[in-house]
Amino acid sequence: QVQLVESGGGLVQPGGSLRLSCASSVDIKSIYQLGWYRQGPGNVRRPVATIRNTGGTDYAKSAEGRFTITRDNAKNTVNLQMNSLKPEDTAVYFCKAEVHYTTGIKNYWGQGTQVTVSS
Repeated sequence: QVQLVESGGGLVQPGGSLRLSCASSVDIKSIYQLGWYRQGPGNVRRPVATIRNTGGTDYAKSAEGRFTITRDNAKNTVNLQMNSLKPEDTAVYFCKAEVHYTTGIKNYWGQGTQVTVSS
């Protein structure tokens, strides 16, 4: 079992920055991939950025150049630095851990943190 706890959401003006953090209950070096997803009102949950245990990253086009995902193995956290925020970034942001077991792949989700971009 992996428990994930997100923090760092809040209200920010357009053009501002926020840093989200997700703390894992297990050593993140054992997690194949960590990622941030978001779900706006009436929308499906979509990936924003992911990072593998090799360090490889992927970003949604909407996040490229503005968001940076990093993982801190010492603190067992994955972070999302969000700059130049836009109103359309408003959503609940979720952390996800993809764990590969010998019996198969299992995904774990955090409870989400609200990000609101508004003047």
